[in-house]
Amino acid sequence: MTTILVTGGTGALGRPVTERLRARGHDVRVLSRHAVPYSVDLRRGGSSLDAAVAGVETVVHCATSPRGGDEQAARNLITAARRAGVAHLVYISIVGVDRVPFGYYRSKLAVERLVEESGIGWTVLRATQFHDLLLTVFQGVSRLPVVPLPARVKDQPVEVTEVADRLCELAQEAPAGRVADMGGPEIRTMDSLLRSYLRVAGRRRAVVKVPLRGAAYRAFRAGGHLAPDHAVGTRTFEEFLAARREGAAALRD
Repeated sequence: MTTILVTGGTGALGRPVTERLRARGHDVRVLSRHAVPYSVDLRRGGSSLDAAVAGVETVVHCATSPRGGDEQAARNLITAARRAGVAHLVYISIVGVDRVPFGYYRSKLAVERLVEESGIGWTVLRATQFHDLLLTVFQGVSRLPVVPLPARVKDQPVEVTEVADRLCELAQEAPAGRVADMGGPEIRTMDSLLRSYLRVAGRRRAVVKVPLRGAAYRAFRAGGHLAPDHAVGTRTFEEFLAARREGAAALRD
């Protein structure tokens, strides 16, 4: 049995990672801002973080925030992990962080570099966007009578539990450096994905494809966030939506 710390362990990815590692017999500590007894704000660090990593052999770093602070959080985590003698640091990143000049992606790439230079044995897995993220976005934009979508942009959504399975495998193995990317089974237009959501949600909306400007949009349009050679996921977006059908209220907000 290994003692493993999962940061962001109450989140969309961290929760299934925690469940799977515990099912495999590991002693798993869940770290988040509100998880007792390891309630820690990684951006601040401190003695509570030191207590959380004490005696830990592997850290699976799932905590992240699009609002910023990931780099400082990673610095604090790495410093505490080094002091505690952690042997393996597993980090989940995003496909295209080195190709798409988008602010959040730049931050994820910076954290990758911190992990690589940490002096701790490390593994980095990049995945495409989760189905759950698309669902959240579509729920938001479909409140409008006319839904705007970025023109000529595709996506390759992947099932979060499949990514959790892969992270569990990596956490139980030796540090492997940068491993093969993990993408969803299909590369689809945003329009087709949205229309699948609208059908399941029972909504009728006009859709307008809007051309945007800027380097980030050009990179997304060119597919810098896709992994066509690593379409290893199995659950499609429609299958994900079907699994949520019983919770129809969630699809409609």
